[in-house]
Amino acid sequence: MFNFLKEKLHQWKEKVKEEFSEKQPEESKKKTKKQNSPKKTKKTSTSKKTAKKTKETLQLQETPSKEVEFEKQKIPDMDKIEEVEEHHGFFDRFKKKITEEKFEELFQELEMIMLQNNVAYDAVQFIKKRLSKELIGKNLSEVSIEEELKKAIEEILINPPNLIKTIKDGKKPFVIAFVGINGSGKTTSIAKVANLLKKQKLSVCLAAADTFRAAAIEQLEIHANKLNIPIIKKDYNSDPASVGFEAITYAKKHGIDVVLIDTAGRMNTKESLMKEMEKIIRVCNPNMKIFLGESITGNDATQQAKAFNESISLDGIILSKADIDEKGGTALSVSYVTKKPILFLGTGQAYDDLEVFDKDKVIKSLGL
Repeated sequence: MFNFLKEKLHQWKEKVKEEFSEKQPEESKKKTKKQNSPKKTKKTSTSKKTAKKTKETLQLQETPSKEVEFEKQKIPDMDKIEEVEEHHGFFDRFKKKITEEKFEELFQELEMIMLQNNVAYDAVQFIKKRLSKELIGKNLSEVSIEEELKKAIEEILINPPNLIKTIKDGKKPFVIAFVGINGSGKTTSIAKVANLLKKQKLSVCLAAADTFRAAAIEQLEIHANKLNIPIIKKDYNSDPASVGFEAITYAKKHGIDVVLIDTAGRMNTKESLMKEMEKIIRVCNPNMKIFLGESITGNDATQQAKAFNESISLDGIILSKADIDEKGGTALSVSYVTKKPILFLGTGQAYDDLEVFDKDKVIKSLGL
């Protein structure tokens, strides 16, 4: 995840190296070249005049003048530069103040890279504002771009609460409603969460409240049978809110800890479908509302999360297909637009392929 940011930081490093090399005075470069080139020897006579000149030359070489010594000091020792780079960071050598123009030049490249890697425009502008405030007018030797970028990302990403602890500390049954569009992996993710809860000794039942999509009830029922957990269902075209309500009633009667409600996938642009979802939330009054989105859909997932959050106020997010997401910007985007934590990342098709989101792990992967 976020390999694009890591690559861009590496490119900046190389750019600073080039700028440092260009700043070396031309005269010093010539002298360096001259000193490193082999000296040509000519046949000379054994006259006293030649001997005297030779002696003076040798003395000059043995005792260099202050001017020559000064020129030597101006020539950088590349081995030492590499040593400084390794122990103190490559920006320590760049003493020029960061002007607004210089910042814009540097950030323009980073901005393009982030946009191309599914980071939402609003999130990009937040990072830009955060960095400009901390960097403009300062020397690169005084600040760390990596550290400031790390702080900006830390402000966007939110570490999730411990779901198991939250459920165990809450009232029974603990009701979770899952929302999202068709094809996002919602039903499979519900099965993964059910499997996780079972492993934590929590009893679970499923509510097949997707009464519109063909085969949706059968798909959830297959998971319920594999996991050996009860499922509450009705006929297709039944009121989905009533299915959720009956599942909660069943859980109360049988002492079940958690009810997981599978709702019909709906486009965030369809007002009638969003209103229906609001009814399900109003009737079932879930303790937690989780949005299911695909990592690989980028800005589409971001807009969907934003719309669902505005409609029902989400409590958390699960991003599916994170294992095939080579860009990673969706996590930053949905976190920024909703201000809600990513709970899990779906990393495969098996029930155990559900990874708890860890922002520290994400930042560490950047080398920040």
